[in-house]
Amino acid sequence: MPEASSRPSPTIEVPRLDTSSTFRKEAYVALKRAIMAMDIYDHREEIRLDERRLSDGLGVSRTPIREAMTLLEQEGFVRTRPRRGIFVVRKTKREIVEMITVMAALESMAARLAAERATSDDIARLHGLMDDFQNGNNGARLDEYSDANIAFHQAIIKISGCALLAEMTENLFIHMRAIRKITIHQDNRAARSIVDHIRIIEALERRDPELAERLAREHTLGLAAHVEQHGDFLDATGDDDWRRSDGAVSSTTIVTAAKSGGPGASDGPMVAAPGLGDLRTVASEAGGRFRGNDKFPKGGEQ
Repeated sequence: MPEASSRPSPTIEVPRLDTSSTFRKEAYVALKRAIMAMDIYDHREEIRLDERRLSDGLGVSRTPIREAMTLLEQEGFVRTRPRRGIFVVRKTKREIVEMITVMAALESMAARLAAERATSDDIARLHGLMDDFQNGNNGARLDEYSDANIAFHQAIIKISGCALLAEMTENLFIHMRAIRKITIHQDNRAARSIVDHIRIIEALERRDPELAERLAREHTLGLAAHVEQHGDFLDATGDDDWRRSDGAVSSTTIVTAAKSGGPGASDGPMVAAPGLGDLRTVASEAGGRFRGNDKFPKGGEQ
């Protein structure tokens, strides 16, 4: 019998885990999700991100927070201001109109693809989002419809089956969601939005890509025209421009375990993220919320 080999048994080489990278990724996901869930245009004050509070809230050191902030700044979600801190980016009126125009092109292509690819279950889900609001009583349920409206637009992107379209619209969503939530509070705008959505669904059911594409494009370009005409509040710089009709100034703070106040509190609302395993954000409101009716006159399409 041959002698047993003296060579050592084979071993599995496993690279050391980069825990800082893991924490950075989780911090990035948590912060991005929290920012995207905010209504960033419904109050006057800028939203400042407090590194210490975020570190405490997420239960990690400041290093992954800083690294996550760098990624978010590269994507255009936040902006660093020397000696002031890091702030959530809010777009100007001109930037919002351009963004909506681009979104119209992307959503219209998504609708065209959806007309070719939607299953009966997909169309049934779209009906499910809209049918409950066709009884003419949506005015009393504007917040519910606002959520359904946003879900409808997201569903069209998903049904298109185009991963690149989904990727391209993801970073526009924070602004599109916020603007849509404000403008839907215009008198009778929800009703017009429902009609537009039903027509788009009917085009999908008829498997008519050209019609679905045109209707989706016109629908979103109507929002761009409305903001162009009535969106001067987006460029407001003084507190008086953001005062509500009742004279109160809207102030919104996103909080978790961190308490309001403290260093830098005068620089505007702060956002603190929840723990990595708990992605809830709680909005603490003072002086009421800014609604579309406070600044927008009637007219325009959603």
